[in-house]
This record gives sequence, structure tokens and C-alpha cells, in this order.
Amino acid sequence: MNNTIKEVLKFIQENDVQFVRLAFCDIYGQQKNISIMAEELPSAFVHGVSFDAHAIRGFGGITQSDLLLFPDASTLAVLPWRPGPGRVARFFCDIRKPDGTIFERDCRNLLRRVTERAELMGYVCKIGAECEFYLFKTDEDGELTDIPFDTGGYLDISPLDRGENIRREICLSLREMGIAPESSHHEQGPGQNEIDFRFSDALECADNLLTFKSLVKAIALRNGLFASFMPKPISGAAGSGMHVNISLSKNGANIFQSETGEHIKTAESFIAGILAKTAELTAFLNPIANSYDRLGEFEAPKFVSWSHQNRSQLIRIPAAKGERVRMELRSPDPSMNPYLGFALILTAGLDGIEAGIELPPAVDLDMYSADAAQLRGLESLPQTLDDAIALTAVSELVERVVGAELLNEYLNAKRSEARAVNIARDRNEFYMENYFPII
Repeated sequence: MNNTIKEVLKFIQENDVQFVRLAFCDIYGQQKNISIMAEELPSAFVHGVSFDAHAIRGFGGITQSDLLLFPDASTLAVLPWRPGPGRVARFFCDIRKPDGTIFERDCRNLLRRVTERAELMGYVCKIGAECEFYLFKTDEDGELTDIPFDTGGYLDISPLDRGENIRREICLSLREMGIAPESSHHEQGPGQNEIDFRFSDALECADNLLTFKSLVKAIALRNGLFASFMPKPISGAAGSGMHVNISLSKNGANIFQSETGEHIKTAESFIAGILAKTAELTAFLNPIANSYDRLGEFEAPKFVSWSHQNRSQLIRIPAAKGERVRMELRSPDPSMNPYLGFALILTAGLDGIEAGIELPPAVDLDMYSADAAQLRGLESLPQTLDDAIALTAVSELVERVVGAELLNEYLNAKRSEARAVNIARDRNEFYMENYFPII
């Protein structure tokens, strides 16, 4: 055992931690966990904890169904919504086969490999994700309803905004778990909220996103509400996005801005690489049929374009200085698996750097009011899940990052999902039955 593990075991013993959750993520972005007693943790670090992989959607067949979870000691967090006595701690885990090798569909490890590639190229990637969500009322039996918690709009305050105390509780709980919240506010839609936390390295940001979603749902439930991260839970209202802010540093300096304030060629090629490949990544960045009801309205992008500050673009360069100079990819939504999504986005950018791709001219238009002549020649993002699947299926980049087996498993599941949606009597009813309760 290394010192980090020794320190963790000492913390567990001294802080009345009785239960330990071993968390991981399936290929579709759903967090799973096994709970063990605290006294079993030393063995878990050495030998792992077995689970039935066949029972996890997308993890493989029944003939080789034994996999092992090995907790990552650096991800220790105590769950503030499960206080003592008998506190609960959580670790994110690496997934291994019985022979000790890494499981090929361990999404967390796939992202780790991409960050290692960036480091070999001399870059450290930082990501900050802005994740929106809706709060809905529950009925007298605690069952979900589609009634928003309030009627507030963008940056409204009480009494229109009834979510301020929920956001406060979420922010304080995030801080207890070692995640630094930066801002929170009511968003455009009724019952819609946003909480932003400080950027971090890619793997930590993906971990933090899973933590954030589970924490928001737990705090909402404790307050008699239901939190939904579905991209478009209310027809005609703003969708929930998950804007991905990315910066690169080299030798400790942010390469997205030079001393003169101009773009650096390397940063331009990184942005150009992402711009060129986002359409074929969309089946992972916007993975459910409901995702496509969001794109193209309420500041969600439709076209493959970029500009400074402009919120109608796929990629915008926000007004910022110093370490906060960055690019913002605006198409992803909260149903995305953050490990796979970040791995694909970063690979596209790193490929762009290696190939020296030229950044096309900025499109300084309001994309929602521009006429057909102004938009002529611009590529659009996929408009349906079927369209997205078709592009991803022939993507060399996606297969290189996630592997042929995971890709085939994922696309087959998405094709079945798309067929089910296309034959559904009522699409909204399908969404509420299949997405709303779980995303």
C-alpha cells in the first residue's frame, strides 16, 4: 500500500465512516455503485471487489461476467447527505479483469489514456463544465410529476425563484466534498437552475460531474423534489446544456492567449480540430433522442461555427483574461457520459494540433436570425439521433478512442433506441417514460 491509501484508511477509521460506496460509470453515463463495510476497504484496495458485469448494460456477455472494482484512493469523499453515526464515503474505481488487466470498457481509463497522450505532447488540459438542470414537484406519494418547481426565469430572485435554498444546500454540500462551486443562479426555463464549479483536470472534472448529478438528485429528493438532467424536459422551454469549457497549458502557461492578447496557432489548431469533428462525435455528446429537441434554439447551437462571445455558435471564445481564457463547446448536454465525451473532444483537439489544422474564419452572426444566404455553406450538426449514429458509425476517431467493441455495443443500443422513438405513438410520452426518471 502507498502512503495515500494508508492516509485514507486512517481517515476512514478516525471519522466514523462505516459504509463505503465503490462507484463507476457504465458506457451510457449512468453511475453505479457497490456498498461495502469500512472494514472491507483494505482488502478492496489490494484484491478488488467483484461484481456481475453481465448485469451492467453494455459491459459484455454472461460467459466472462466477473469484473473487479479497485477504489482510486485520490477520489475519497464523504457524502454530506448521509451524516453520522455511520457515515458514508465514496470512491471512484478502476475496473479490472480477474487477471489484473484493465477492462476495455472502463470509460474512466479511456479518458485517462487521452490525458496521458496530452501530457506526452507537453500539454495539461483543464475543463470546466456548466451543467443545467430542472427541479420538478413530486406528488403526495412522492412520485414524479412534470410540474416545474417555480415559474422563474433567467437570474430571477425570490419569490419567482424558489430554488435558491436548494442551490445553497447543493453548493455547501459540494464544498464539503472538495468541489469548489463558483456561481449559481436560476436559468431561463421554469424550475431550471445552473451551478458552476471550478475547472480542474479532465479526469477530475468528469468525476466531479458524476458527483454533482448524484448530489443534486439527493438534495432535491431530501426537499421533496425531483431533479432532472434530461436535455429537453419541457417542450417550448429552454433545454439543459452542459457547456464544456477547455483550456490548455504548456510549461504552466495558458496557451489560449499570448502576451499580446492574440490567439496562438496551437490553440487555433486545437479549436479547429474540435470544430471539424464535433458532428461525428454527436452521438456521444448528445446521446438520446430527446437531445435533438434542444439543439438549434434557446442558445443551443445548430451549425458548425465559432466566434468570440457569441452564444449562438457551436464554439465561442468567452471574454476572459489570464488563466480563464478558454474555448467553450456548447453542444453537449447532461445526458452525456463525461468520460467518453471528454476523451473524444480532447482527442479531436489534439489531432488538430498534430495536423496543424487551420481555424476557419469566425462567423459573427446571430445564427437564429440569420437568413439562408448568410448560412449557406455552413455544416449543421445532426438533427436526429439517427443522423448522429450514421456519422459516428464511420468515424475513425471514435473507433480509435473507444475501441471497436464498445462502439458497436453503443451504436447497436442507440439504433434500437432510435427505432423505438420513431415508432412511438407519442414522442413526449416516450421521453417521460424512458428518460425522465433516470437522467
